[in-house]
Amino acid sequence: MCCCLVSLKNCLVIGISSRALFDLDEENRIFEEQGLDAYAKWQIDHEQDILRPGSGFALVKALLKLNEISKERVVEVLVMSRNSPDTSLRIFSSIEHYGLDITRAVLSGGTSLSAYLKAFGVDLFLSANEGDVKDAINSGFAAGRIYTNTIYDFDPMKELKQIRIAFDGDAVLFSDEAERIFQKDGLEAFVENEKQNARKELPEGPFAKFLKTISDLQKRFEPESSPIRTALVTARNAPAHERVVRTLRAWDVRIDEAFFLGGISKTEVLKAFEPHIFFDDQKVHADSASNVVPSAQVPWKNEKQ
Repeated sequence: MCCCLVSLKNCLVIGISSRALFDLDEENRIFEEQGLDAYAKWQIDHEQDILRPGSGFALVKALLKLNEISKERVVEVLVMSRNSPDTSLRIFSSIEHYGLDITRAVLSGGTSLSAYLKAFGVDLFLSANEGDVKDAINSGFAAGRIYTNTIYDFDPMKELKQIRIAFDGDAVLFSDEAERIFQKDGLEAFVENEKQNARKELPEGPFAKFLKTISDLQKRFEPESSPIRTALVTARNAPAHERVVRTLRAWDVRIDEAFFLGGISKTEVLKAFEPHIFFDDQKVHADSASNVVPSAQVPWKNEKQ
């Protein structure tokens, strides 16, 4: 137990649910079909059974390695779970088994987790619970509903030389302003709007702050030896690309690779880039991407917020 106050202010803080970190699909099925008591009994009866890695495991493992590379604590990972303390022992046993440097947790006993994001200064929240993710987005936090399906040819234990994170643009890094024009008025109106506003900075989206924090970490290393690599994978193409490039320049952030696909499927590009995670707001893109790489859907913020 630490008797001194510890600040997470200068860390990249990741909040991840137990079902995003580990494969708990069977346990979740028991909860949904048989209720809380059956779920609690199952977890306690299987306390000694180590959980398999989940969709967010590889990202967490890679990010925690930054602490070794940097020789200082630059990343903090919190388990944020609706489990009660009594049903959480299996989760912590699995964390210890895999050697993950995770020592802090929020165990809310079934209540919403969004109120605790600010308390811990969370920069990114990953969960399989759609309600918790929407609450986080509406509270102003970067958050994604992670897919828990099995990804073929993806090994979460594989050691990669870099942390690789891929983002969609509109409604993820940038606001949903342009996306709404496209959905309401069509492609021609969208392109015309982007041409007219090419030199006007795009408003920030839910992941802008997270990207800026990642970019600050990148700046600690030389570009050719950086342990972090980012990619923008967007359905935009020319001439709508210019506003994106100028916005990233204005933010003083580095995107290592950019793919302006103009409606081409994103899956082949993502397979080649091999990200630890991909964020997209559109269900059609996130669904297909989740079959080849770990993926999370970013819900739109409620307009009333």
